[in-house]
Amino acid sequence: MRLIGELLAAGTETLAGQRRKVIELRQEMWENTAHASQDFTKLTEMNQYLSDVNSQTAGYLLTSSQVKKYRQMIDAPYFGRLDFQEANSRQREKLYIGLDNVIDPKTQAIRVYDWRAPISSLFYQYELGQASYQAPMGEIKGEILLKRQYNIKNSQLLYFFDCSVRITDELLQEILSHNSSPHMRTIVETIQKEQDLIIRDTTYDLLLVQGAAGSGKTSIALHRVAFLLYRGLSENLDAQQVLIISPTELFKIYISQVLPSLGEENVRQTTFQQLAQNFFEERFHLEPREEQLESSLAGAARQESIAFKNSEVFLKILQRLLWHYAHRLVRFEDLSFGSRLVAQRQTLKNRFLNNPAGIPLARQLKRLEKYILSEIQPLQKKRLQRIQLLVAEKGRHPLEVKSFSRLLSIKKTRSFLERLKKMTTVDWWQLYLLLFQDRELFFKLAVKLELPPGIEDIVSSTRQRLERGEILYEDAAPLLYLFLRVEGSALFSELKHVVIDEAQDYGLMHFAVFKLLFPNSRYTVLGDLSQSIGENPAPSFYDDLSAILEKPKCKKIVLTKGYRSTYEINSFAQQLLNRKQIVSSFARHGQKPQLVSAENRRQLLKYLARDARQFKAQGYESVAIICKTQAEAAWCYSALKGALELTLIGPGTSALTKGVTAMPVYLAKGLEFDAVLVCDANAANYSTEFERRLLYVACSRALHQLKVYYTGQPSPFLPVTAR
Repeated sequence: MRLIGELLAAGTETLAGQRRKVIELRQEMWENTAHASQDFTKLTEMNQYLSDVNSQTAGYLLTSSQVKKYRQMIDAPYFGRLDFQEANSRQREKLYIGLDNVIDPKTQAIRVYDWRAPISSLFYQYELGQASYQAPMGEIKGEILLKRQYNIKNSQLLYFFDCSVRITDELLQEILSHNSSPHMRTIVETIQKEQDLIIRDTTYDLLLVQGAAGSGKTSIALHRVAFLLYRGLSENLDAQQVLIISPTELFKIYISQVLPSLGEENVRQTTFQQLAQNFFEERFHLEPREEQLESSLAGAARQESIAFKNSEVFLKILQRLLWHYAHRLVRFEDLSFGSRLVAQRQTLKNRFLNNPAGIPLARQLKRLEKYILSEIQPLQKKRLQRIQLLVAEKGRHPLEVKSFSRLLSIKKTRSFLERLKKMTTVDWWQLYLLLFQDRELFFKLAVKLELPPGIEDIVSSTRQRLERGEILYEDAAPLLYLFLRVEGSALFSELKHVVIDEAQDYGLMHFAVFKLLFPNSRYTVLGDLSQSIGENPAPSFYDDLSAILEKPKCKKIVLTKGYRSTYEINSFAQQLLNRKQIVSSFARHGQKPQLVSAENRRQLLKYLARDARQFKAQGYESVAIICKTQAEAAWCYSALKGALELTLIGPGTSALTKGVTAMPVYLAKGLEFDAVLVCDANAANYSTEFERRLLYVACSRALHQLKVYYTGQPSPFLPVTAR
């Protein structure tokens, strides 16, 4: 702590000096250089000033980052220690593990090792005894002689204890017993061995992580990003080459503080909705994901449409549509310029279809257009010369001959170019519209494919909506797929790593889009098939998406231990599922979940208000009333806001807050709360397999307390033993 204090003081002083220097340089540049000039000497002088300013600014930002790190670490410089003795050495090294490296400027000795450093893997992956780690120069073997954990707060050592096999349950118990936060927190002190292996993996191009609710999937992914960026200093990976795709805007906000607190800024985050809308721009407005979810909760017909348009079957139909367009719908014809045959129809078609590199259709057509234009360019010059001779013979004034001849040439060429443009222009939107307008074409392309029972209604309703300019959310992935296959895009070609969270809520169509969007990227894909909000994913889901992404090195890892909820809550949630999960709960015990029967909706509200107030009085900082739909959440909010301080969480919510909140279940995904009150889990609300998964999601959000309320008959999925 003394060393960090000294480094912090020195860094703060240096920072102040650098700040003054940057300001002075900018003032000097403004006063001593011309603000606009054509004089090369003055421009050179200005560039020299700019170079100095940029250099000083870079130094200032680096020092600022270091100062921020020291301020963060001075409260808790390290959280672990291990004593390691390398093989064939008598020296016993004391290694302290913390949030970042701390180096003694006098001796250049590392006093605290960054948790991401290769040697720090010993702390997470080994017990006392023989151990090894992979250093830049190769494998280092040795023996761990001591492993110790510390709990330091506000620069004060609260306690420490020695541990052997794993990150001890004692510290994990203490951390998990805390109240939840409006933002996800780091887990560097309690990373488990199986989690650390995922975080540090650099072997696989596609890492698939299937994990039960509360197993730490998202935390692992974010710490993995921090690790890869730390390692990327030697592998040319920076924050702008990493992208995190979150399920909702609210979830994006919830996880936004993790990477900055680990020292990694400027990692890009987005949602699929934002990705799609950026490509569609102002051409049309896309239905928000939340509206789609609300609609799907209201009826099976919409669920069927969503499942179909996200499916591998529809992906095959679109692939057949593209083939059909290229082979049947492009109207190639013999092209003549004047009396000269420029290209025959079959030659043009063969040239277009000869596309082994898979160049997008529009680009391939433009290449063909460019080829034809290059062929007619010399013919245009000869035609212009002939026209000039004819015009001159007609007795035109010499000054008018060239301009008049050029005008005649343009008129004669225009019709040729119009024919050419018609042949070499393709519109991805019109192609999608054609698929649903031409019923005969649709079913021709779908031959021998398994279609849903309601396919006629899906085709008809989609056609009507598209003709009105209404784009449903489930049309986003198919449309984007067509856009990328027709137009192509290099927008994300620089990306080297993409994290996709809540993978089970994406269809195979989405992963076909990801493959086209991120051609040069590795992937970390995380999901839980039991938490799917939509179609029930097939057991082969991960194998299917792996086949679509086509990465040469792929590995699937299953996390079976839950850390979020108490043992009692986790056991209750597991009983909701209709398939047996091999899931173990961390042994943190608490009260059993309670089922509360209400005679009517008025009594239900009374119970909700009473229990929410009680949980707040008991010290729980976040209490969530989780409803099936946004409409039900709004009803709860309207009815209860006079009885207790309550916040409504909806699609437009820009931040999560402490206190009592009401929200729909689909927005609660990935979040956690000290206490959860599930509103009206009756048989009317939760009776289908889709609704079973919704109920599981709602109940598995609770850390410490869970109460489930219902009117009338309880959901058949609720455990009989708890009734």
